[in-house]
Amino acid sequence: KVPFTMKIDTPEFRGIFSPGLQTLLDIFERHKYEIRVAGGAVRDILLGKHPKDVDFATTATPDQMKEMFTEEDVRMINMKGEKHGTITARIDNENFEVTTLRIDVTTDGRHAEVMFTTDWELDANRRDLTINSMFLGVDGTLYDYFGGYEDLKNRQVLFVGNAKKRIQEDYLRILRYFRFFGRITEKPEFHDEDTIVAIKDNVEGLGRISGERIWQELSKISSGNYVGSIIQKITEVGAAPYIGLPKDPNINELKCVWERGKNLNMHPLTVLVSLLNSQQEMMTFHARCKFSTFERELGLFIVEHRNTDCKSDNPLRPYQILIFKTDGKLSDTRAHIIELLKYKADLALLHEFKTWEPPKFPLNGNLLKEHGVPVGKPIGRVMKELKLHWIETDFKMTQDELIELLPKVMEELNIKTQSMN
Repeated sequence: KVPFTMKIDTPEFRGIFSPGLQTLLDIFERHKYEIRVAGGAVRDILLGKHPKDVDFATTATPDQMKEMFTEEDVRMINMKGEKHGTITARIDNENFEVTTLRIDVTTDGRHAEVMFTTDWELDANRRDLTINSMFLGVDGTLYDYFGGYEDLKNRQVLFVGNAKKRIQEDYLRILRYFRFFGRITEKPEFHDEDTIVAIKDNVEGLGRISGERIWQELSKISSGNYVGSIIQKITEVGAAPYIGLPKDPNINELKCVWERGKNLNMHPLTVLVSLLNSQQEMMTFHARCKFSTFERELGLFIVEHRNTDCKSDNPLRPYQILIFKTDGKLSDTRAHIIELLKYKADLALLHEFKTWEPPKFPLNGNLLKEHGVPVGKPIGRVMKELKLHWIETDFKMTQDELIELLPKVMEELNIKTQSMN
């Protein structure tokens, strides 16, 4: 099959040629191996974007690359990728990932066993989407075996070859499809029908994918465009139960939250927690996606506090109080409140809260001990109670005033003073 070819000469293409890359290309040329830019970087260059990562493909095997780089005195790092055919060369403080052309021999719906080849078309044929299956020669020649260039021009996201087969090789491709759809399309309601049928027929395969990989894709989706209609489509194809979301998630709330907050750089979870109606649903989502502690606490925090009404003279006050009433790291609670205000899209309050410096509580454990509070649990209980009094006076109570309250507080908590001898 003869690929469609054309010449590319754009600032984005020229921009990838650092001195380090030039050195790498010279080495490949000296040793007579072909090397091309592959995959996502080609797509980005064609879209007029500067690619974040540039991956390369080559006809050289990993052993040939190792021999060549050793001979040329080039350092190789991170040898974990070698069994998949990837060698990472370090030149001029830059890392270059070069992968041998390969075909997938067996797949289990999650990972592939590979065999090396020198045939560019076979390598393009194992990639997921047509827009990700193109190569770009170092002279600027585009090689396109599967119509990716046309699809990109038409803003269309299609699988390479048979969609069903592609999805069954790695079920995560269902979410990758939606992620790239959000990036590429200009008509968010217009999906290719055959593709959607193939996704529907294979959606339960997502249940076999690890939570970490699911979350990686979901967070990229929720940082993209058209999040509302994409998550709606993900729900329509029946994916929700397999990715930890409720069967009928709150799409309207998501659309509101995303629409009003899309320029606020929300955490992906701040966006997606809008789909959930309860802390129970948040914990189900967490059980599936294996969030970090920060993320899990963030989700629970927003679900708990998103309906707090702030019709007081000082709308900042409930949030100031939350800072001191919430257990956990102060910096985390602060970040959680900032996300909560983004969720509500309360810009004035967001700005005010960001610039507010939480005052320091004037007491500490040692001081309380000196005043006869028994060590251990009682100190924590007394401290909590005094903090509430301090908060109620708008953080104005001084150390002395708080100490004066101490006997009353201890009496209320039924704590006996410890004599200091």
